[in-house]
Amino acid sequence: MNAENARTITGTVFDIQRYSIHDGPGIRTIVFLKGCPLSCKWCSNPESQAYEPQVFYVKSKCIGCGLCERSCPNNEVKLTEDGLLIDWKAINASKDLSWVNVCPTGALGVKGEKMTAQEVFDIVMRDKVFYDQSGGGLTLSGGEPLVQSEFALELLKMLHDAGVNTAIETTGAVDKKVLLDVLPYTDLFLYDFKHWDNEIHKKYIGASNSHIKENLKMLAEKKANILVRVPVIPGVNDTEKFVSKVISELKEYGIDKLALLPFHQYGSGKYVSCGMTYEMQDFKPPAEDKIEELRKIISDAGFSNK
Repeated sequence: MNAENARTITGTVFDIQRYSIHDGPGIRTIVFLKGCPLSCKWCSNPESQAYEPQVFYVKSKCIGCGLCERSCPNNEVKLTEDGLLIDWKAINASKDLSWVNVCPTGALGVKGEKMTAQEVFDIVMRDKVFYDQSGGGLTLSGGEPLVQSEFALELLKMLHDAGVNTAIETTGAVDKKVLLDVLPYTDLFLYDFKHWDNEIHKKYIGASNSHIKENLKMLAEKKANILVRVPVIPGVNDTEKFVSKVISELKEYGIDKLALLPFHQYGSGKYVSCGMTYEMQDFKPPAEDKIEELRKIISDAGFSNK
């Protein structure tokens, strides 16, 4: 481990969740990094999409004290009878958001904090005894954690050298070299794949999937441990035909792990808090029996879901 790199390489972290039992085996610490090249309409972490720290407003916590209005340097915040009126573009363009800390209730806060690799490493290592007992470890998530490639690589190296299991939740929408760099230090790739049809992918994700497919194939050829995960969106990719197509393509790549992530609206309220528009309000979660039918197709094809 290069101690100097650990103290100087920084990343923008918007959350660290300890004692998680999702997104990888065992008990895990999930480190969420900001920034994503995609714009999935159903994204449950809209605060992850921007690359820099941003203001986050929870109206229900606001007591109307006016401290934020008096403290913001360029009149980006106005107190009204209906809560705060925020100039989102102007406020998030600011390099200094420290004044937001005047809010006494946390109604106004900042999502995203600059941290060194050493600082995050130290937090993750607090629970090593639980990783050792459960087979758990670190999961890097986001956003797309690999857009912060230097930071992600340094952190993965440090934890790998410390004997901690590592996983990356990735969209695959990064340069091939980035994936090759982290490959030796990654025990599991949680590869989120939205849709095999390129035009549908562009419509709902805002980008082509060709590079994502190429990277998935490359990782498979390198014998990486890959669990492909598909978010199931009613009317978009919830058919037996679609799942069968995914199975067929993954078999050609030599991948035999596939999991379904049913659509939900748990993150919808965060869009307002980020000054964004949520476009999936008319979409409902898929029926449980429908998900079970699709999972049976996957299981019958000899695929594991973990």
